[in-house]
Amino acid sequence: MPTQNNNSTLHSRMEETNQTNVPYFILLGFPSAAELQILLFVLFILSYLLTLLENLIIIIVVRLNNSLHKPMYYFLCNLSFLEFWYVTIIVPKMLADFLTQDKRISFQGCLTQLYFFVTFVCTEYILLAVMAYDRYLAICYPLRYPAIMSNSLCARLSAGCWTCGLITSAIKLSFIGRLKYCGTDKINHYFCDISPLLNVSCTDSSMAELADFILALMVIMVPLCVVVLSYIYIISTVLKIPSAQGRKKAFSTCSSHLTVASCSDTFVNEMVLLGMCGFIIIITSTTVLISYGYIVATILRIPSVEGRHKAFSTCTSHIMAVVLFFGTAFFMYGQPGALASPNQGKVVSVFYTIVIPMLNPLIYSLRNKEVKDALGRLLKRKGFVC
Repeated sequence: MPTQNNNSTLHSRMEETNQTNVPYFILLGFPSAAELQILLFVLFILSYLLTLLENLIIIIVVRLNNSLHKPMYYFLCNLSFLEFWYVTIIVPKMLADFLTQDKRISFQGCLTQLYFFVTFVCTEYILLAVMAYDRYLAICYPLRYPAIMSNSLCARLSAGCWTCGLITSAIKLSFIGRLKYCGTDKINHYFCDISPLLNVSCTDSSMAELADFILALMVIMVPLCVVVLSYIYIISTVLKIPSAQGRKKAFSTCSSHLTVASCSDTFVNEMVLLGMCGFIIIITSTTVLISYGYIVATILRIPSVEGRHKAFSTCTSHIMAVVLFFGTAFFMYGQPGALASPNQGKVVSVFYTIVIPMLNPLIYSLRNKEVKDALGRLLKRKGFVC
């Protein structure tokens, strides 16, 4: 009997030991030939440096030019600051993994990376909704806009975005941090994301998945509804503007935000993607089609050919972004078993963690006339150009 009890105790201790957290994970990244690894390293480091440079330029230009001290550019600075750190928590580790065989990341380091990644993603969703609300006030209530969108309200809205992001991330991590991994230390990804961590967990992750689903539902759908409703009001207001030039100017202030909102990353785990993707695609594509129906009808009423050409040109970037976004969405989620492919997941992750942050400053600010003029004045003042 004592021997049987000792064996039982030893067995329970071994099971407990097997269900302790691993000290580190191995990020498999992009397994490929050495030559391709070097090529990817060069491409990603150039993209990373360009992203940092673009966002720093926007922050500095807005900070040093009083003419850009407006709510719209205040929120753009927040977006640039967010994306500066958004890529920094992911890309440097990925670049280091291209050059070394040691692709380990500590358990605490993995959760830290995941915490800040989720924080920045959730904050960006809400910030895009706030920016849509800002455009709604600017176009629908132009006379009251300066009084409504005061500096204090801008600061509170910005602080609210970051607070919601931090709280959402903390709740998600409180569930994921309790999971055990039973010696499974390989993650088939290039950074610590929620879905790969849930996939390698050896304990029941249903509560973590449910919490992630509910929070992702709130973080995605509430800002999405705000954006859609804001642009419904914006479009109906713009169509009432009597002059073609006024309509063109009003639409041009929104086209960049629509582009970035459409391209914003699709960070959700598999349950959220399967449950929400169809609904989001239908709602947003319907909104885009209706919007462009009104836009085309309005532009065709512009009397001059040159005026119609200029008006159409302001929409090209948005059309390209819509085609790219929906093409990717249908390719990823419109085919059986799409979500089961880790390699496809990594490709889409590259799109929203590297490509989109690099394009956002170009789409949103550096092609903006006010920003370009302010940048030109700053360069002349510093003696970089004549």
